[in-house]
Amino acid sequence: MPVAEPVVEERQATRLAPRWHVILLNDDDHTYEYVIEMLVKLFAKTPERAFLHACEVDATGRSILDTTTRERAELKVEQIHAFGKDHRLPRSKGSMSAEMEPAE
Repeated sequence: MPVAEPVVEERQATRLAPRWHVILLNDDDHTYEYVIEMLVKLFAKTPERAFLHACEVDATGRSILDTTTRERAELKVEQIHAFGKDHRLPRSKGSMSAEMEPAE
């Protein structure tokens, strides 16, 4: 009588790419309106959600805007740094600061 071959299942372990936080840093050279405008344009945030980020960055000094791939996080930080000065404040000389850090 023939013996059936055992069925062997092969599984591949897939690892997700590490995630990164995009973090907006507070300063006194940009208005809430600037932050809201920037977040709506660069991150497609609703004005209400952007306002909450503006409040958080003002109160705590930082706000996590996105958690994403390293490449997208790098792009978003570059876009924040390139957004330009706040025309509403004469003392504003340039864009806001942002950084990225690994998401745990």
